[in-house]
Amino acid sequence: MTTLRFTQWVANAACGGVDRDLFFPETDDAEAVAPAKAICAGCPVREPCRAHALDHPAELGIWGGMTESERTRERLRLRPGHAA
Repeated sequence: MTTLRFTQWVANAACGGVDRDLFFPETDDAEAVAPAKAICAGCPVREPCRAHALDHPAELGIWGGMTESERTRERLRLRPGHAA
């Protein structure tokens, strides 16, 4: 998976200027992540943000509308040889 350079899309992210803590909730439950996911849902650069986070497994928090556990599942699903 390839991504645009971070600086090519991050300036257009809907989360710019938003309290960063919103994207790093203490739990992964739906209520805790809903505010960040709502911002991501309308973000014009959600896809490159998501691709960046999938390419960089050390990324913590909500990226591209996905939690850490959702990204882990997606990486496993995209792994070559994974049974659909």
